[in-house]
Amino acid sequence: MAFCAAALAVCLGAADGIPEFLHLDDGHDQQAFRRWFTFLAEAQYFQAPAARPAEINDCAALIRYAYREALRRHDSNWAADAQLPIIPALDSVSKYHYPHTPLGPALFRVRPGPFRPSDLNDGTFAQFADAKTLWRLNTHFVTRELARALPGDLMFFRQLSDHMPFHSMIFIGESQISRDHKRYVLYHTGPTGKDPGEIRRLTTEELLNYPQVQWRPLSGNPNFLGVYRWNILERNL
Repeated sequence: MAFCAAALAVCLGAADGIPEFLHLDDGHDQQAFRRWFTFLAEAQYFQAPAARPAEINDCAALIRYAYREALRRHDSNWAADAQLPIIPALDSVSKYHYPHTPLGPALFRVRPGPFRPSDLNDGTFAQFADAKTLWRLNTHFVTRELARALPGDLMFFRQLSDHMPFHSMIFIGESQISRDHKRYVLYHTGPTGKDPGEIRRLTTEELLNYPQVQWRPLSGNPNFLGVYRWNILERNL
């Protein structure tokens, strides 16, 4: 997809650091993104580990995968490459399709600051971002009450540990796969030593009563940073 100078001009003034072009300002596109993002993440939970993309090796990698793939055109070619057991009949985001954006495949902001034209080609955006970078530079705070989360929102935790101190979870809401009307969260545990870790899916009730209290998404838990929403879902005014 080619972009003229006029199209790039709308990128200016994005205070959250994300080009205005990437913001999904249409309600239909926002819903399409949320549904694909949550479906794609949850679908990996049901995949055998050997069938998952090799890139999914920790919590941030699972999120990056689902985010990127949610912004693609979900046509027959994509379905053949995705190798998922089921493909839902969902509309794709219409505003643009990854990787054809002014940023190419580099969707994640990795340097702080408002958006500037030079950000397009100076390494400010990258294909890789860890959990801390997703939290600080690509999402915005919504609430510390899990009941107010929307499907596709993220939860971030900070633990007093040298090993992966920042951790992220995806709020799935009601599953599009199991259809049991329960609300779920999903996350990858990340590797520990020779253990590659695993993708876990818990109901919100299970997480709120998790045996290790530092992982409970409660407003009184100092390790819980809160519920965050993707910046592309917040229109710049």
